[in-house]
Amino acid sequence: MPVKKKRKLPDSDDHEHRNKITSFTRPAIRSARPINAEKPFSSKKCLAWFHEYAGPDKVVGPEAMEKFCEDIGVEPENIIMLVLAWHLEAVNMGFFTKDEWLRGMTLLQCDCTERLQSKLDYLRGELNDTVVFKNIYRYAFDFARDTDQRSLDMDTAKTMLALLLGRTWPLFPVFHQFLEQSKYKGMNKDQWYSVLEFSRTISTDLSNYDEDGAWPVLLDEFVEWRKTRSLS
Repeated sequence: MPVKKKRKLPDSDDHEHRNKITSFTRPAIRSARPINAEKPFSSKKCLAWFHEYAGPDKVVGPEAMEKFCEDIGVEPENIIMLVLAWHLEAVNMGFFTKDEWLRGMTLLQCDCTERLQSKLDYLRGELNDTVVFKNIYRYAFDFARDTDQRSLDMDTAKTMLALLLGRTWPLFPVFHQFLEQSKYKGMNKDQWYSVLEFSRTISTDLSNYDEDGAWPVLLDEFVEWRKTRSLS
């Protein structure tokens, strides 16, 4: 999960900011079973676990996040961290608040490092569910964008697309090259959502792409650019 250290955490009462992530990106989350029925989930233990990482601002920030990732054995840039953030409904990339931590970890039934480690395969497996993946993909747009911006800056968009689609979309390397040389400085929500739909429905040779369809101009230009390169 890329970390933006320059971002400051908003006040916990800033409801407008917390509503940045639209409700439709959040499906009902399936509760995970405790790993040991003899030791039920403990909210008190979960809170103590949070405070092992939280600083004076009562939030797990970028430096503490690195330590947290080290402890659970996951690189900060690993997509599992994005899946975890989605479960926590985290608003700010690189930050977990106490409320986010307690809500998400309670649903996952994780109150310590070992229990979360035992759920890593579960979190990874969720990416294979097309509906869940779509929700995580949509969540990533609001999660990664700066609070005062309506679009993702292009560098962040490329990083997140590589994380989400880089290993599964055959055309991603070509699309990335297109973005590198394009005039676009950012990506809006409609473009972001459409890229996923494009990756799922359009064949690698682009033969089923309908130029008169309701695709954003960004993708029309990508198709034209790709076909021009293929002819040269």
